[in-house]
Amino acid sequence: MFRQYFTRHFTLLHILPSCYNSDMETHSHNVSLSDIFLTFAMIGLTGFGGGMAIVAMVERICVREKEWISSEEFMHGLAFGQILGPFSLNVCTFTGHHLRGIRGGIVAAVGFILPSFLLVSLLSWIYFTYHKLPQLQAALKGTNPVIIGLIVVVAIDMGRKQIKGANGVLMALVAFGASVFLKLNAAWVLLGAALWSLCSSYVRRRLG
Repeated sequence: MFRQYFTRHFTLLHILPSCYNSDMETHSHNVSLSDIFLTFAMIGLTGFGGGMAIVAMVERICVREKEWISSEEFMHGLAFGQILGPFSLNVCTFTGHHLRGIRGGIVAAVGFILPSFLLVSLLSWIYFTYHKLPQLQAALKGTNPVIIGLIVVVAIDMGRKQIKGANGVLMALVAFGASVFLKLNAAWVLLGAALWSLCSSYVRRRLG
């Protein structure tokens, strides 16, 4: 299972650089593998909530604080991660691959997974042993608004940076409607957005 995942995952990551826009800013970092491991292990240990909550944490640490990857590249990694499934893990892997190639991607993925695996194993034992305690149930319910708040914060922050012009606003609204009202899978929404962008670019070139 893990061999199939890593083979498919890193084969795609290996060919992604050729898909980047030539105008995109390139970054050169001399980040050690140990630094990558410790950073993503910390994210895996403290990134409560999963999904977009993890993405928000990775974006804050790797984009804004450490400046390991640009905001535009990070958004591309998030888009690729949506296609492949567990996007919080995929974003970590994408960032590690950006820094140190395949080794960096593997180290980032292992660093992110290991503390989560150990912590969830412990919490699973506690939950199934003591889950009937009202105090534990109340504590778990109290975390839900926090997770929703984290998701809203990262959505607003990314939207301010990436949604530009009338075309960007229209695409964001259509994607929101397709996901919420039509219940379309994220992969289909992303595919539609890519086709729309290609067609728009072709029309602009023809008219220009």
